[in-house]
Amino acid sequence: MKSIFDQVSYECSKSVTKSYSTSFLLATNMLAPSIRPAIHNIYGFVRFADEIVDSFHGYDKEKLLLKFESDYYHALEFGISLNPILNSFQDTVHKYNIDLELVDAFLHSMKMDLVKSDYDSVSDYSKYIYGSAEVVGLMCLKVFVNGNQEKYDELKESAMHLGAAFQKVNFLRDLKSDIEILNRSYFPNLDLNNLNQANKEEIINEIEEDFRRAFEGIVRLPSTSKFGVYTAYVYYKQLLNKLKATPSLKIMDKRIRVKNHVKFGLLIKSYALVKLNML
Repeated sequence: MKSIFDQVSYECSKSVTKSYSTSFLLATNMLAPSIRPAIHNIYGFVRFADEIVDSFHGYDKEKLLLKFESDYYHALEFGISLNPILNSFQDTVHKYNIDLELVDAFLHSMKMDLVKSDYDSVSDYSKYIYGSAEVVGLMCLKVFVNGNQEKYDELKESAMHLGAAFQKVNFLRDLKSDIEILNRSYFPNLDLNNLNQANKEEIINEIEEDFRRAFEGIVRLPSTSKFGVYTAYVYYKQLLNKLKATPSLKIMDKRIRVKNHVKFGLLIKSYALVKLNML
C-alpha cells in the first residue's frame, strides 16, 4: 500500500533528524504533533544535500549532488520517489505549497560549496546565506502558517533572519573544521587564521542583529510552532553567548557546545515563558 511506503519515508526523515542533530530533534518535539513530520522531511532533504558536499570525501561529490537534484525534480513531477527522503520531502513541498524557488536556491548554494573556497565579497556571502539557510527558514515557515499566505508574508523577513543567525553561529563555531577539513572560509574580507577580537565582535554584532529581527517574528508565530521555534532560538542564542565569551584565538581550538543539563534548563524556561505568554 502506498500509505505504508509514505509512512516508511516519513520515518526515515525522522531517523535522519534524530541521528544527525539531537538539538534540532528536541526543538521539533516542541512543535505540535501535526507539523513535526513535515519539518523532519525538510531537515532530511537539506541534511542529505549538505552531507554530500561536506562529508562524502573520496566520492564524486558533483555527480552525487546532481543526481540527488535530478531525482528530486523527478519526484516533484511524478509525486513519488523510491528514495524515501525525497519521497517525504516532495510530499511536504506539495502539501504546503513550498515555493520551488526556495528549493532551487538551496541546491544552488550546495553547488557553490563544490567550487568555492572563499566568499570574498559581501554579495557572494549574502547569496550563499540566502540559499543555504534563509530559504530553509522560509520552507519551515510555510509549514508553520499552514497555507496562510498573509501570515507568511508578514513573518517572511523574520524567518530569513532566524535562518541566517543559525547559519552564522554554525560558521563561527565551525571555523576550525571549515578551514582545516573543508578548506572553506565563509565570512568575507576576513583572515580566519588570524581572527582577532575586533573581527569576532563584528561578526557577533551581525548575528545579534539577525536574532533581534528574528525574535520580532517568533512572538507572532502560531501556537503550534512558537514553542519549538523559540526553543531553537534560545539554544542558538546560548551558543552565541558562549562564543562571545570565548577569546578569539580559542575559538579555533575546539567546537563550542551547550551541555545537556543546560539545554534542559533552557527548555524548561522556554516552556514557562511561552505558556505564560511572557515573550
